[in-house]
Amino acid sequence: MKKTEQPNPSMAPVEEVLKRFKKLYGDRTIALKFSNPFELLIATILSAQANDQTVNRVTERLFQKYRTPEDYLRVPLEELENDIRAINFYRNKAKAIRNCCQSLVEKFGGQVPDSMEALTQLSGVGRKTANVVLSFAFGKNEGVVVDTHVARVSQRLGWTKEKQADRIEQDLMKLIPQKRWGDASNWLIWHGRERCPARNPDCEHCELRDLCPSAGQVSTPKKSSTRRKRA
Repeated sequence: MKKTEQPNPSMAPVEEVLKRFKKLYGDRTIALKFSNPFELLIATILSAQANDQTVNRVTERLFQKYRTPEDYLRVPLEELENDIRAINFYRNKAKAIRNCCQSLVEKFGGQVPDSMEALTQLSGVGRKTANVVLSFAFGKNEGVVVDTHVARVSQRLGWTKEKQADRIEQDLMKLIPQKRWGDASNWLIWHGRERCPARNPDCEHCELRDLCPSAGQVSTPKKSSTRRKRA
């Protein structure tokens, strides 16, 4: 079996971090609610720059009204926009959903494909969305989901110095065993939410404090006390 790479001795040890993550978050699944691959695909599109709880509230009714790609294509765009109005950038996302559904119908007979190559042929679907669907709907590990939480936590753990999602993913794929790619993505996301947010990470109570090279070193910029003058 090929060993995972860990070229930097100052980075948090991958195996031990994953072991602790499993103990902490092993019983948790993805926060988005879905009952089939198509619902997860739609929910993931809606979740970009949006709160998962808000997405779940919207999709609870959305998935009762729209059950197939054809359903999304039958209604006027304005109606779909109104159905997802509570979510950030709802107009752009309504168009994205329609375009994705059109691709599904034209290329795959309305069925969500189960490979990276096929999923990324869908309009507006990149590696992040494809990885979410593959990992959590099909149980396949073809890549690592890299959202803002995964990027931030992996950088603080010393697992990557990259800023771009595709490069971060490549670094993580070298470090983490392939069979754990889906789990690791999920655990990094939960840790980013609960212990390691962008502002004021809870290093004091963090279960990785003794392993993390960034523990106690992340400072939050103070807000200026002076008010800006109006232009």
